[in-house]
Amino acid sequence: MEFNSLIPELSVSNIDNSIKFYKDIGFEIIYERKEDKFCFLQLEKNQIMIEQVNDNWNTGVLEYPFGRGINISMSVGNVDLYYDKIVKSGVKIFRDMKISKYRVDNTIYEDKEFLIQDPDGYLLRFNN
Repeated sequence: MEFNSLIPELSVSNIDNSIKFYKDIGFEIIYERKEDKFCFLQLEKNQIMIEQVNDNWNTGVLEYPFGRGINISMSVGNVDLYYDKIVKSGVKIFRDMKISKYRVDNTIYEDKEFLIQDPDGYLLRFNN
């Protein structure tokens, strides 16, 4: 098992609902600690951890939508195919597929991307 250098850990309100959601959108369970209501998931090279709210990590009151002010950007091999899968699954699209242009120094990069929200309202951005 190789761990990414940065792996977000999301506090979730219901671990079972969140695991089902992430599995339904293509993530695999790499390992879990059921006694801690914790799960480590992966989609291609994207890794996340989810743990049911336990007051260990809270810096304030959590209320829906969780994660305000952040979106988690994840690259997938074929964003068009993945978008079609998400649409067919019935997951509500937060922001439809579009091409965004981002300047990095003097170079403009195009990023094909769309966003969804998980059951707790975390914004998930998938791109090419």
